[in-house]
Amino acid sequence: MDFKDYYSVLGVGRNADDKAIKTAYRKLAREYHPDVSKHPQAEDKFKEVAEAYEVLHDADKRAEYESLFQARDQRQRYQGRAGAGHAGTGEADNDFGDFFSSMFGGGGSGGFRSARDEPRARKGSDAEIELPVFLEETLSETSKPVSFELQYRDARGQLQTLQKSLKVKIPAGVSDGERIRLKGQGSPGTGNAPAGDIYLHIRLVPHPMFDVEGHNLIVTVPLAPWEAALGASITVPTLTGKIQLSIKPNSQSGQRLRIKGKGLVGKHGSGDLFAVLKVVMPEQNNDQMTRLWSELAEQANFDPRADWSKQS
Repeated sequence: MDFKDYYSVLGVGRNADDKAIKTAYRKLAREYHPDVSKHPQAEDKFKEVAEAYEVLHDADKRAEYESLFQARDQRQRYQGRAGAGHAGTGEADNDFGDFFSSMFGGGGSGGFRSARDEPRARKGSDAEIELPVFLEETLSETSKPVSFELQYRDARGQLQTLQKSLKVKIPAGVSDGERIRLKGQGSPGTGNAPAGDIYLHIRLVPHPMFDVEGHNLIVTVPLAPWEAALGASITVPTLTGKIQLSIKPNSQSGQRLRIKGKGLVGKHGSGDLFAVLKVVMPEQNNDQMTRLWSELAEQANFDPRADWSKQS
Protein backbone atom coordinates (compact mmCIF):
# COMPACT_ATOMS: atom_id res chain seq x y z
CA MET A 1 0.00 0.00 0.00
CA ASP A 2 1.40 3.41 -0.97
CA PHE A 3 2.27 5.96 1.68
CA LYS A 4 -0.35 8.70 2.10
CA ASP A 5 0.67 12.23 3.05
CA TYR A 6 -2.19 13.16 5.36
CA TYR A 7 -0.76 16.64 5.89
CA SER A 8 -1.07 17.34 2.17
CA VAL A 9 -4.59 15.90 2.14
CA LEU A 10 -5.64 18.51 4.71
CA GLY A 11 -3.40 21.22 3.28
CA VAL A 12 -1.50 21.84 6.55
CA GLY A 13 2.15 21.71 7.54
CA ARG A 14 3.66 18.95 9.65
CA ASN A 15 3.96 21.37 12.58
CA ALA A 16 0.22 22.23 12.49
CA ASP A 17 -1.46 22.17 15.88
CA ASP A 18 -4.76 20.46 16.64
CA LYS A 19 -6.77 23.65 16.10
CA ALA A 20 -5.30 24.17 12.61
CA ILE A 21 -5.95 20.52 11.74
CA LYS A 22 -9.56 20.72 12.90
CA THR A 23 -10.13 24.00 11.03
CA ALA A 24 -8.70 22.55 7.80
CA TYR A 25 -10.77 19.39 8.20
CA ARG A 26 -14.04 21.25 8.74
CA LYS A 27 -13.41 23.44 5.68
CA LEU A 28 -12.65 20.48 3.39
CA ALA A 29 -15.35 18.24 4.87
CA ARG A 30 -17.93 20.93 4.23
CA GLU A 31 -16.62 21.33 0.65
CA TYR A 32 -16.77 17.60 -0.15
CA HIS A 33 -19.65 16.43 2.05
CA PRO A 34 -21.80 14.17 -0.20
CA ASP A 35 -25.00 15.89 0.94
CA VAL A 36 -23.96 19.27 -0.43
CA SER A 37 -21.00 18.84 -2.79
CA LYS A 38 -21.40 18.61 -6.56
CA HIS A 39 -17.83 17.34 -7.00
CA PRO A 40 -17.89 14.10 -9.08
CA GLN A 41 -15.69 12.34 -6.51
CA ALA A 42 -17.15 14.01 -3.43
CA GLU A 43 -17.66 10.84 -1.37
CA ASP A 44 -14.13 9.55 -2.01
CA LYS A 45 -12.66 12.98 -1.27
CA PHE A 46 -14.71 13.26 1.92
CA LYS A 47 -13.57 9.82 3.12
CA GLU A 48 -9.93 10.70 2.39
CA VAL A 49 -10.22 13.95 4.35
CA ALA A 50 -11.98 12.16 7.24
CA GLU A 51 -9.28 9.47 7.22
CA ALA A 52 -6.52 12.10 7.44
CA TYR A 53 -8.30 13.89 10.28
CA GLU A 54 -8.86 10.62 12.15
CA VAL A 55 -5.09 10.06 12.26
CA LEU A 56 -3.77 13.60 12.76
CA HIS A 57 -6.16 14.78 15.48
CA ASP A 58 -5.37 11.76 17.68
CA ALA A 59 -2.06 12.27 19.53
CA ASP A 60 -1.14 8.57 19.65
CA LYS A 61 -2.05 7.84 16.04
CA ARG A 62 -0.28 10.98 14.86
CA ALA A 63 2.91 10.04 16.75
CA GLU A 64 2.92 6.58 15.14
CA TYR A 65 2.21 8.08 11.72
CA GLU A 66 4.94 10.70 12.19
CA SER A 67 7.52 8.00 12.96
CA LEU A 68 6.65 6.31 9.65
CA PHE A 69 6.84 9.68 7.90
CA GLN A 70 10.33 10.28 9.28
CA ALA A 71 11.49 6.78 8.29
CA ARG A 72 10.22 7.41 4.78
CA ASP A 73 12.08 10.74 4.60
CA GLN A 74 15.30 9.12 5.79
CA ARG A 75 15.02 6.35 3.20
CA GLN A 76 14.45 8.87 0.40
CA ARG A 77 17.47 10.91 1.49
CA TYR A 78 19.58 7.75 1.58
CA GLN A 79 18.43 6.77 -1.90
CA GLY A 80 19.27 10.26 -3.14
CA ARG A 81 22.85 9.94 -1.82
CA ALA A 82 23.20 6.39 -3.13
CA GLY A 83 22.21 7.44 -6.64
CA ALA A 84 19.19 7.07 -8.87
CA GLY A 85 20.07 3.45 -9.65
CA HIS A 86 19.73 2.34 -6.05
CA ALA A 87 16.51 0.38 -5.53
CA GLY A 88 14.53 1.05 -2.34
CA THR A 89 13.22 -1.72 -0.15
CA GLY A 90 9.80 -0.16 0.32
CA GLU A 91 9.87 -1.01 4.03
CA ALA A 92 8.26 2.28 5.06
CA ASP A 93 5.41 1.73 2.62
CA ASN A 94 4.94 -1.78 3.97
CA ASP A 95 4.93 -0.45 7.52
CA PHE A 96 2.37 2.13 6.50
CA GLY A 97 0.23 -0.60 4.96
CA ASP A 98 0.24 -2.36 8.32
CA PHE A 99 -0.52 0.91 10.10
CA PHE A 100 -3.36 1.73 7.71
CA SER A 101 -4.87 -1.75 7.90
CA SER A 102 -4.80 -1.75 11.68
CA MET A 103 -6.96 1.38 11.80
CA PHE A 104 -9.16 1.38 8.71
CA GLY A 105 -9.78 -2.31 8.09
CA GLY A 106 -7.97 -5.05 6.28
CA GLY A 107 -7.55 -8.72 6.71
CA GLY A 108 -5.21 -10.63 8.86
CA SER A 109 -5.81 -13.95 10.47
CA GLY A 110 -2.71 -13.89 12.65
CA GLY A 111 -1.30 -16.72 14.74
CA PHE A 112 -0.26 -18.96 11.82
CA ARG A 113 1.04 -22.41 12.52
CA SER A 114 2.99 -24.79 10.34
CA ALA A 115 1.29 -27.59 8.44
CA ARG A 116 2.66 -30.30 10.72
CA ASP A 117 1.29 -28.45 13.77
CA GLU A 118 -2.10 -27.83 12.11
CA PRO A 119 -4.89 -30.06 13.45
CA ARG A 120 -7.09 -31.76 10.92
CA ALA A 121 -10.11 -29.70 11.84
CA ARG A 122 -9.65 -26.09 12.88
CA LYS A 123 -12.07 -23.19 12.90
CA GLY A 124 -11.08 -20.32 10.65
CA SER A 125 -9.54 -17.20 12.15
CA ASP A 126 -11.59 -14.12 12.97
CA ALA A 127 -10.80 -10.65 11.57
CA GLU A 128 -11.40 -7.16 12.88
CA ILE A 129 -12.40 -4.37 10.47
CA GLU A 130 -13.22 -0.72 11.16
CA LEU A 131 -16.27 0.53 9.28
CA PRO A 132 -16.67 4.30 8.76
CA VAL A 133 -20.30 5.40 9.17
CA PHE A 134 -21.69 8.91 8.53
CA LEU A 135 -23.87 10.45 11.25
CA GLU A 136 -26.77 10.64 8.80
CA GLU A 137 -26.55 6.88 8.27
CA THR A 138 -27.20 6.17 11.95
CA LEU A 139 -30.70 7.66 11.89
CA SER A 140 -32.29 4.61 10.25
CA GLU A 141 -31.32 1.08 9.25
CA THR A 142 -29.05 1.16 6.23
CA SER A 143 -27.04 -1.22 4.06
CA LYS A 144 -23.37 -0.53 3.39
CA PRO A 145 -20.96 -2.33 1.05
CA VAL A 146 -17.89 -3.73 2.81
CA SER A 147 -14.85 -5.03 0.93
CA PHE A 148 -11.84 -6.60 2.60
CA GLU A 149 -8.96 -8.99 2.08
CA LEU A 150 -8.12 -11.97 4.29
CA GLN A 151 -4.84 -13.83 4.46
CA TYR A 152 -4.82 -17.32 5.94
CA ARG A 153 -2.98 -20.64 5.77
CA ASP A 154 -4.67 -23.62 4.23
CA ALA A 155 -4.44 -27.23 5.45
CA ARG A 156 -1.03 -27.59 3.77
CA GLY A 157 0.34 -24.48 5.44
CA GLN A 158 0.29 -22.43 2.22
CA LEU A 159 -0.49 -18.73 2.52
CA GLN A 160 -3.71 -17.86 0.69
CA THR A 161 -5.48 -14.58 -0.01
CA LEU A 162 -9.24 -14.25 -0.04
CA GLN A 163 -11.05 -11.13 -1.22
CA LYS A 164 -14.64 -10.63 -0.13
CA SER A 165 -17.35 -8.04 -0.76
CA LEU A 166 -20.48 -7.99 1.38
CA LYS A 167 -23.52 -5.79 1.82
CA VAL A 168 -24.06 -5.37 5.54
CA LYS A 169 -27.15 -4.14 7.36
CA ILE A 170 -26.26 -1.45 9.87
CA PRO A 171 -29.01 -0.99 12.49
CA ALA A 172 -30.32 2.45 13.38
CA GLY A 173 -28.71 4.07 16.39
CA VAL A 174 -25.25 2.50 16.12
CA SER A 175 -22.67 4.35 18.16
CA ASP A 176 -18.96 4.96 17.82
CA GLY A 177 -16.96 1.88 18.85
CA GLU A 178 -19.92 -0.51 18.63
CA ARG A 179 -19.06 -4.01 17.43
CA ILE A 180 -21.09 -5.98 14.87
CA ARG A 181 -20.44 -9.68 14.30
CA LEU A 182 -20.68 -11.23 10.84
CA LYS A 183 -20.79 -14.95 11.57
CA GLY A 184 -18.89 -17.23 9.21
CA GLN A 185 -17.43 -14.44 7.06
CA GLY A 186 -13.86 -14.76 8.32
CA SER A 187 -11.06 -17.04 7.15
CA PRO A 188 -12.04 -20.54 5.98
CA GLY A 189 -11.66 -23.40 8.44
CA THR A 190 -9.71 -26.59 7.78
CA GLY A 191 -10.94 -30.18 7.91
CA ASN A 192 -14.58 -29.17 7.39
CA ALA A 193 -14.42 -26.84 10.41
CA PRO A 194 -16.49 -23.64 10.19
CA ALA A 195 -15.11 -20.35 8.96
CA GLY A 196 -14.17 -17.60 11.38
CA ASP A 197 -16.13 -14.43 11.96
CA ILE A 198 -15.75 -10.81 10.93
CA TYR A 199 -16.14 -8.14 13.61
CA LEU A 200 -17.03 -4.69 12.35
CA HIS A 201 -16.03 -1.82 14.61
CA ILE A 202 -18.23 1.20 13.94
CA ARG A 203 -16.27 4.42 13.54
CA LEU A 204 -18.44 7.52 13.24
CA VAL A 205 -16.96 9.85 10.63
CA PRO A 206 -16.43 13.36 12.08
CA HIS A 207 -19.05 15.74 10.70
CA PRO A 208 -18.11 19.15 9.24
CA MET A 209 -20.73 20.95 11.34
CA PHE A 210 -21.77 18.81 14.30
CA ASP A 211 -19.84 17.59 17.34
CA VAL A 212 -21.10 14.50 19.18
CA GLU A 213 -21.75 14.22 22.94
CA GLY A 214 -23.28 10.82 23.59
CA HIS A 215 -26.52 10.87 21.59
CA ASN A 216 -26.63 14.67 21.58
CA LEU A 217 -25.26 16.88 18.81
CA ILE A 218 -23.62 20.28 19.18
CA VAL A 219 -23.64 22.92 16.46
CA THR A 220 -21.99 26.34 16.72
CA VAL A 221 -24.33 29.11 15.49
CA PRO A 222 -22.62 32.37 14.45
CA LEU A 223 -24.61 35.53 15.23
CA ALA A 224 -24.08 39.12 14.20
CA PRO A 225 -23.91 41.48 17.21
CA TRP A 226 -27.24 43.06 16.28
CA GLU A 227 -28.92 39.63 16.03
CA ALA A 228 -27.77 38.82 19.55
CA ALA A 229 -28.87 42.25 20.81
CA LEU A 230 -32.22 42.57 19.03
CA GLY A 231 -33.21 38.94 18.58
CA ALA A 232 -33.69 37.17 15.26
CA SER A 233 -35.15 34.17 13.48
CA ILE A 234 -32.35 32.20 11.86
CA THR A 235 -31.98 29.00 9.84
CA VAL A 236 -30.11 26.21 11.60
CA PRO A 237 -28.99 22.90 10.01
CA THR A 238 -29.90 19.49 11.46
CA LEU A 239 -29.11 15.99 10.23
CA THR A 240 -32.57 15.77 8.68
CA GLY A 241 -32.91 19.25 7.19
CA LYS A 242 -33.01 22.92 8.14
CA ILE A 243 -35.20 24.44 10.85
CA GLN A 244 -35.98 27.96 12.05
CA LEU A 245 -34.62 28.95 15.47
CA SER A 246 -35.76 31.99 17.43
CA ILE A 247 -33.01 34.01 19.08
CA LYS A 248 -34.19 36.08 22.03
CA PRO A 249 -33.02 39.69 22.46
CA ASN A 250 -29.89 40.18 24.57
CA SER A 251 -28.65 36.65 23.89
CA GLN A 252 -25.09 35.92 25.05
CA SER A 253 -22.18 34.28 23.26
CA GLY A 254 -21.76 30.72 24.58
CA GLN A 255 -25.44 30.33 25.41
CA ARG A 256 -26.82 26.84 24.57
CA LEU A 257 -30.28 26.43 23.08
CA ARG A 258 -31.81 22.95 23.20
CA ILE A 259 -33.63 21.59 20.14
CA LYS A 260 -35.38 18.47 21.40
CA GLY A 261 -35.20 15.22 19.44
CA LYS A 262 -32.81 16.46 16.73
CA GLY A 263 -29.79 14.51 17.93
CA LEU A 264 -28.74 10.93 17.21
CA VAL A 265 -31.06 7.95 17.50
CA GLY A 266 -30.62 5.94 20.70
CA LYS A 267 -32.12 2.80 22.21
CA HIS A 268 -34.32 4.88 24.48
CA GLY A 269 -35.22 7.66 22.06
CA SER A 270 -33.43 10.38 20.15
CA GLY A 271 -30.93 12.76 21.65
CA ASP A 272 -31.12 16.53 21.36
CA LEU A 273 -29.37 19.16 19.27
CA PHE A 274 -27.74 22.00 21.21
CA ALA A 275 -27.15 25.25 19.34
CA VAL A 276 -24.22 27.13 20.91
CA LEU A 277 -24.42 30.83 20.14
CA LYS A 278 -21.26 32.63 19.04
CA VAL A 279 -21.29 36.39 18.46
CA VAL A 280 -19.12 37.21 15.44
CA MET A 281 -17.91 40.68 14.52
CA PRO A 282 -17.81 41.92 10.91
CA GLU A 283 -14.33 41.50 9.46
CA GLN A 284 -14.26 45.08 8.14
CA ASN A 285 -15.84 48.39 9.15
CA ASN A 286 -16.40 51.43 6.95
CA ASP A 287 -16.47 55.00 8.26
CA GLN A 288 -20.21 54.98 8.87
CA MET A 289 -20.09 51.70 10.79
CA THR A 290 -17.21 52.97 12.91
CA ARG A 291 -19.24 56.10 13.73
CA LEU A 292 -22.27 54.01 14.71
CA TRP A 293 -20.16 51.73 16.92
CA SER A 294 -18.76 54.83 18.62
CA GLU A 295 -22.25 56.21 19.24
CA LEU A 296 -23.33 52.85 20.66
CA ALA A 297 -20.32 52.79 22.98
CA GLU A 298 -21.22 56.23 24.32
CA GLN A 299 -24.92 55.49 24.80
CA ALA A 300 -24.67 51.95 26.18
CA ASN A 301 -22.70 52.88 29.33
CA PHE A 302 -21.70 49.22 29.56
CA ASP A 303 -18.53 47.76 31.07
CA PRO A 304 -18.18 44.04 30.25
CA ARG A 305 -15.36 43.74 32.82
CA ALA A 306 -17.17 45.34 35.73
CA ASP A 307 -17.06 42.11 37.76
CA TRP A 308 -13.24 42.18 37.72
CA SER A 309 -13.15 45.15 40.10
CA LYS A 310 -15.30 43.24 42.61
CA GLN A 311 -12.82 40.37 42.72
CA SER A 312 -9.60 42.38 42.93
